[in-house]
Amino acid sequence: MAIYVVKEGDTVDIIGAATGIPVETLLRDNQIEYPYRLAVGQALYIEEPYPNPYQPSLFSFGYAYPFISSRVLKDTLPYLSALYVFSYGFTEEGNLVYPASDDGWMIREAREAGVRPVLTLTPLGADGRFNNNLVSALVRDEAVQQRLIWELGRTLQERGFEGLDIDFEYVLAEDRERFAAFVRKARQVMNLFGYPVTAALAPKTSAGQKGLLYEGIDYRLLGEAANSVMLMTYEWGYSQGPPMAVAPIHMVRRVVEYAVTEIPREKISLGIPNYGYDWPLPYERGVTRAKTINNREAVQIAIDYGVNIRFDETAQSPYFRYWQYGIQHEVWFEDVRSIKAKFNLIQEYDLLGAGYWQLMNFFKANWLMMDEMFRIVS
Repeated sequence: MAIYVVKEGDTVDIIGAATGIPVETLLRDNQIEYPYRLAVGQALYIEEPYPNPYQPSLFSFGYAYPFISSRVLKDTLPYLSALYVFSYGFTEEGNLVYPASDDGWMIREAREAGVRPVLTLTPLGADGRFNNNLVSALVRDEAVQQRLIWELGRTLQERGFEGLDIDFEYVLAEDRERFAAFVRKARQVMNLFGYPVTAALAPKTSAGQKGLLYEGIDYRLLGEAANSVMLMTYEWGYSQGPPMAVAPIHMVRRVVEYAVTEIPREKISLGIPNYGYDWPLPYERGVTRAKTINNREAVQIAIDYGVNIRFDETAQSPYFRYWQYGIQHEVWFEDVRSIKAKFNLIQEYDLLGAGYWQLMNFFKANWLMMDEMFRIVS
């Protein structure tokens, strides 16, 4: 496997000749469309032919909303072990709340592709935000828990799900042990029927880390309670924060280093962002809001505005700035270099897998590189 970084004067024909890769393969693997323009600093995936049969060894999954494009889902499923359907909610009385859009077609598509569909449970309120009052109402009332777990079990069976993911954020510090106990109870019940239970964990770097996002999340207790966990190692750069890498590798590493001291590494998957942000400048706290973009959109912006893509060596992330209508913008996103750094971390710590937030856009080079780095020869 190789990564080629576009230089001034490069064309797809020049790169194809230099790498020995057919231009058609270069275009297909990197989703380069006519008229085949490139940005200086753009990173391209160069797949080296591998004649022997193989299968990927990495447990790979990602979250998707029911309104995902059917084409994107079909293109992505061959690379997945599990599809996490986002999301189901619940009321303070413990009644399950279904997604606003029908998810039945996703479940069918996943099962037909041999991919395990997983129900994602979140405490999202009517405003679309995580509601810790819902969490407290659940974990402090045994009857509410029993009702919700019963409804979850019935729904898993009736709709054809093959697992449960618990994605609770902003859990109150005083609910820390009760939340872990709920996850344990859900796992004990669901495992009886063959359903594994996973949990998504906020990206902590120490047991006593302060902040509403972290204090209610106990890595040791949740690692014991769930069959496996995913570290949400992204959103350092976020829509309402200052411009920076979404998942800087030096920060991601700190989370992994702490996690493996509390949770068996074979139960840990690394969260990977499949998106970037475009911030208008200057950044003003409480006012500026970045636009979410996908990786291909980021490259296209750099091409359209004639700017070079740079690479931050510390964060291991690409970025650039451009001007539009008199306003300067700063863009941070993921490319094959930043993804490879995360795959290297998974290999270094021998983790279970990779979990993507989110799968709404297809980034082909990511999946090809994953297959190549984690293949097992048949």
